[in-house]
Amino acid sequence: MHLPATPPRQVKIGAAAAFAGTTPRAVRHYHQIGLLPEPERGGDGRRRYGYDDMVRLLWIRRMAETGISLDDMRAAFGDSADIEEILDRLEESLAARESEIKRQRAAVGRLRAVGSPLGLLSEAVTDRLGHLPPGALRTSDLEALLVTERIFGPLGSAVQAGVYIVLATHPGLRAEQDRLDEAEAALDDGVDPHDPRVEELAVQQYAHHRAVVQAMTAAGLDAADDELFETYDADPAEEERQMSALEAITKMPYDFSPARMRCMERLAELVGQDDCADG
Repeated sequence: MHLPATPPRQVKIGAAAAFAGTTPRAVRHYHQIGLLPEPERGGDGRRRYGYDDMVRLLWIRRMAETGISLDDMRAAFGDSADIEEILDRLEESLAARESEIKRQRAAVGRLRAVGSPLGLLSEAVTDRLGHLPPGALRTSDLEALLVTERIFGPLGSAVQAGVYIVLATHPGLRAEQDRLDEAEAALDDGVDPHDPRVEELAVQQYAHHRAVVQAMTAAGLDAADDELFETYDADPAEEERQMSALEAITKMPYDFSPARMRCMERLAELVGQDDCADG
């Protein structure tokens, strides 16, 4: 084959990176981590790459395309490389990526089917709320479900979804919920936590809670909750994304006044008394 030009004996980093299909920044990183020996510099202070350097760089790029990690590449270039161990780790990594791609495709499918941010939540939540007409769920409902799913996982969020089914299908209960939310928001920093209004509002919220639970029972949603607990198969990846309630308290910002916090605590006490009585 006739060569139109005489090939250079050495090339600069830009040409080396271009030939290997990478960037100068990546090549410099390979030097920093000891994966690619740093060649000598020329009279102008710039690195010069020869044939052996380019072959090494091409092997690095080919292994990167296969999915082999940089750490495993170092082992592969060493005399004591255990290729079987490296390939086992690579297969595990590929399996995890395949699982993630499958999860992402399922999420895209839900988004297409639902046509709203509801499709971004887990399948358990989407399936439970998918029958509601467009606009039945408010943005604040979806936000609450999103936060719940982050803390308690898809199962916890799916159970909470029953509340929003009731609110979406019972205008009277939704109106009362709005009134109570507005009253709670009015418990600003100027309200003393021991103000009688705090106790009064907690009692009203408790009565509303009982009405919502009764509506859920009448609609058979409590039975649906039991079925969820029995059939739900947790995804290990989803479980890893969850955090404890304690972590959430220290990381999720809520601008609640002391009076509002006291109202919430009092409501929890009243609901807890019901749970104890039922137990």
